[in-house]
Amino acid sequence: MRTSSWRSPIARAYYNEIDAYAAGWLRNLIGAGLIAPGDVDQRAIQDVQPDDLRGYAQCHFFAGIGGWSLALRLAGWPDDRPVWTGSCPCQPFSSAGKRLGDKDPRHLWPQFRQLICLCDPPVVFGEQVASKAASAWLDHAFDDLECMDYACGTAVIPACSVAAPMLRYRIFFVANRASVQTRAAQPDHSSTQSRKERAQGQEPHRGLSGDSCGAHWISEPNVPVVVDGFPRIVDQISAAGNAIVPQVAAEFIGAYMEIADA
Repeated sequence: MRTSSWRSPIARAYYNEIDAYAAGWLRNLIGAGLIAPGDVDQRAIQDVQPDDLRGYAQCHFFAGIGGWSLALRLAGWPDDRPVWTGSCPCQPFSSAGKRLGDKDPRHLWPQFRQLICLCDPPVVFGEQVASKAASAWLDHAFDDLECMDYACGTAVIPACSVAAPMLRYRIFFVANRASVQTRAAQPDHSSTQSRKERAQGQEPHRGLSGDSCGAHWISEPNVPVVVDGFPRIVDQISAAGNAIVPQVAAEFIGAYMEIADA
């Protein structure tokens, strides 16, 4: 049974983050007013119940260091406008990992999907590493969301599109409850084409700044390798390395708002 937890929201955000260091970082950012005011929940997503989310305007899962909240603000999304975000762990689908896919215990889409199904938020933004395995993951997630009457859209955008000195391709997606009837009346053939391109390992979006994303850019941030045991340094690099680039997400959110708010 679905609940209406996102209705009649208060201007507070819910942040779910299991990592203690990242959770402390979130609290510092909230205290400094740099991201939406709210509460940080360090429980595993498996332990979160729909009633825990009742009344929150924004719910950020796998919140990390608050990149999605900052991106929403950069895009002009008010703190009291309902939205959910979630960048499910990328390790099961990253080419740098063990590539266990849905057999990896860090594959947490089923838990996120269950909360979406029960709470019925109006808009869900998400992000995932750009890889062939992640493309298959995204198609599965879209199938689940469309069965819940969401319309879905996606783009593969690199960090260099906002002048960052790295490629860092990421899949950004949105699921919108309100556009289902419009989408049913006018099928979006570009969505089908996008799925074909992803299945073939192509990159349908080459960046917002044209030729600025050349082959000379590095793939990921060039952070130094450090020895585990140095106080806080490893935690800092891990938290920053797992974070989204808020400026890229803001461009994606802004593009969605231009259509949804027209």
